[in-house]
Amino acid sequence: MSENKASKGTYYISTPIYYPSSNLHIGHTYCTVMADAVARFKRLSGYDVHFLTGTDEHGLKIQKIAEEKGVTPQEYVDEIVAGVKKLWATMEISYDDFIRTTEPRHVRRVQAIFNKMNEKGDIYKGEYEGWYCTPCESFWTESQLVNGCCPDCGRPVEKAHEKAYFFRLSKYQDRILELFEKNPDFLKPDTRRHEMEEFVRQGLEDLCISRSTFKWGIPVPGDPEHVIYVWLDALTNYITALGYPDDPELYNKYWPADVHLVGKEIVRFHSIIWPAMLMSLDLPLPKQVLGHGWLLIDGGKMSKSKGNVVDPVVLIDRYGIDALKYFLLREYTFGQDGVFTNEVMLKRMNFDLANDLGNLVSRTTAMIEKYCGGVIPKAETEDEIDRELKSLAVSVAPEVEKDMDRFAFNSALENIWVLVRRANKYIDEKTPWILAKDESRKAELDTCMHNLAESLRIISILIYPYMHTTTEKIREQLGITGEIRWEDTFVFDLLEGNKVCRGEAIFPRLDIEKELKELDELKKQQAAAKDGAGENVPLKLKPEIEYGDFDKMDFRVGTILSAEKHPDADRLLVFQVQMGTEKRQIISGVAKDFSPEEMVGKKVIVVANLKPRMLRGMESKGMILFAEDGKHVKLVTTEAPDGNAVN
Repeated sequence: MSENKASKGTYYISTPIYYPSSNLHIGHTYCTVMADAVARFKRLSGYDVHFLTGTDEHGLKIQKIAEEKGVTPQEYVDEIVAGVKKLWATMEISYDDFIRTTEPRHVRRVQAIFNKMNEKGDIYKGEYEGWYCTPCESFWTESQLVNGCCPDCGRPVEKAHEKAYFFRLSKYQDRILELFEKNPDFLKPDTRRHEMEEFVRQGLEDLCISRSTFKWGIPVPGDPEHVIYVWLDALTNYITALGYPDDPELYNKYWPADVHLVGKEIVRFHSIIWPAMLMSLDLPLPKQVLGHGWLLIDGGKMSKSKGNVVDPVVLIDRYGIDALKYFLLREYTFGQDGVFTNEVMLKRMNFDLANDLGNLVSRTTAMIEKYCGGVIPKAETEDEIDRELKSLAVSVAPEVEKDMDRFAFNSALENIWVLVRRANKYIDEKTPWILAKDESRKAELDTCMHNLAESLRIISILIYPYMHTTTEKIREQLGITGEIRWEDTFVFDLLEGNKVCRGEAIFPRLDIEKELKELDELKKQQAAAKDGAGENVPLKLKPEIEYGDFDKMDFRVGTILSAEKHPDADRLLVFQVQMGTEKRQIISGVAKDFSPEEMVGKKVIVVANLKPRMLRGMESKGMILFAEDGKHVKLVTTEAPDGNAVN
């Protein structure tokens, strides 16, 4: 399935580039999921989209962490960035480019930008004396400190005194104020703009843009004793990734950015410092900067340094990507802080996804199979209830467009769910189980089934930007193939004659109490392991078995001769395994963790005396052993000869 071809022009959206001091948490996921939803929506509705994300990899903090771990800074960030990219792959984030500030393309372009600003007379060399916050990579004056600590993060600061290069930020103070006053939509929400206006009115000081007390950074051109400081290095990623200044094809196509999506803690840098730098370069400003709120947990902002973070991979493994995306976009109002709890998340998943959408899909496909032989019938009758459902169904898309243009994800999804709930109510009003008992009302029954299928078709398109995998599952069950087209949300009556294929429940109902207990237990285990206090914490095991039970199992060594994806199941891999004199076909649900190519030739351990079973139409004769690491599965291997017993 594909999104619409571009016809409405270009659209450039970016996330902040994340600081890889450790693995990302659900707060970063929240921001990236929002950007991904907008990118998918704009592509679907006809725009040529460029979606940029990446990592900000220089600075003293990274250098210190690497030294503590006994590795080079580059080795350290390479490992963390690999994890970031794996997380975005797991989340199916549809970015078009991933920029790393250690990449040669970025390094040379930052140095060229430094030279351009220097030639403009906007950079000079001087001395800096003040207070420095290493975690925030920020300098502060005495008056800006709060109780002697960093005003942004509340941590202790260090006295700094060194020679440095400065950017004449003060030169652009009046132009920045004029930007806010003449273009109030430049920075949203309005509360952020009011804060920044007040900050600028207090007076802008020239900005320190180099450091000489550490080496992990981009060297200043012509002065290698200095490295370019983080904000000139990091903020310019939005144009260096487009090739500015030496390879400007993408820059000329996509700049200025339509939206920089950032957390509220870095709004100041994006709405004051970044525009001033662009003014210095005589370049257009981004059209809009949006500052989203924080996800709060345990009474404060989710923070890697505080250790109060939620691992999104844990939630994805338990509930699926689409369920997590839906919750993050539906639960919180853009621009405001939101409180994250497992209970709120689980209730939202149950009520909206299992009870409303999942139930609608299951009821509709089951009834079409039962009453119409699995074929979506033609609608030949119409009453007021039918007209009301049809009118609502084709009216949702324009409201969603308005909501998405103002990043009101929760409102967009609520508008879609008005239709989901109305379709469920339509079933209760029409009582198809009663219509089915009266042959004279067969036409009414057919109309009911037709209208439900059409409503689900429209819903499947509307939810695509937020839950594209669920879209595909719904369309598969409705027998819909071909391109997903936004304009098809404006019309009814496209599905007559489609063959319905009822599938598994797309969102099974959760036992909330059970899930809360298990999530709490998992959190305790992770905390115990982190604190080093888990040396003798009993594992949660299945019921005990006797030695005789275990002795019945026959483990054998085998070599994987070939591997391929199951033709009818994305999660399954089909292996041909040689165990001594015998070759077996074994099917395992590990496609998300392994490619077929990397499995060929692996020596594995097989549970060889399991009864064969059919998996999606293919026989599996045995089971290959894998181990979980908490996020993914790992292959259990051996060097013993094929066919040997494992005792």
